[in-house]
Amino acid sequence: MPVAAVTYDFLSPRRSAAKGAATARVHDALREAIVQLDLKPGEVLDKQAIAARMGVSRFPVGEAMNRLAAEGLVDIIPQSASRVALIKISVARENMFLRRALEVEAVRWLAPQASPGLIDQLDCNLRYQEAAVEAKDLKGFHGFDLAFHALLQDHLGFERVRNATDAARLGLDRVRRLLNTRRRLDLTLAEHKAILVALAARDGTAAARAMSHHLDAVMAELETFARDRPELFADLNNMGAPET
Repeated sequence: MPVAAVTYDFLSPRRSAAKGAATARVHDALREAIVQLDLKPGEVLDKQAIAARMGVSRFPVGEAMNRLAAEGLVDIIPQSASRVALIKISVARENMFLRRALEVEAVRWLAPQASPGLIDQLDCNLRYQEAAVEAKDLKGFHGFDLAFHALLQDHLGFERVRNATDAARLGLDRVRRLLNTRRRLDLTLAEHKAILVALAARDGTAAARAMSHHLDAVMAELETFARDRPELFADLNNMGAPET
């Protein structure tokens, strides 16, 4: 897509009165646009157009892009251009490995002591997920998906575990958006229901197995998608299938 054709209408031009907030505002807006896939992997970023849209100078845009580069979301090419970074399947695998290690053990630990309050909250969340699926509300479903996993962390009550889990999840946000199809939503809902059933039965082994199946299924689908759309990924051609 030619740079001149990009209007960045999806970026909010709202200003903040807080001193020094411009860089943070641009960073947050660009990060959200990248994660939401409004800005596609490999897309050139026009600093001047972004600055004009956000109502700031080029400096905070450059600083925001430096932050995004440190997060692995932007590639800055000296004397050339900045681009949205291609997705690295190796990073996705590592983040999913971390999520699997943490979240499988979380439900294994939670199940024997799962409170009626937790079960009720998860059940309510699943009803919202069902409604989002029926309404074809992909963004809404994603929010309820995140809330489902957050409820488990809330009841686990281990702050460092939650922080590590959130960091791994953030590293997967962009790739998860690629899988937001009706089929994946239906499967995710069924997988979440299986987790809830195991927790309600206070069966830690079944809960761990259900969570493991859920996360493994998402990763397997991502790798299949990556092979179908290799242009979005930076390292797919250099990687073999993971050992089993």
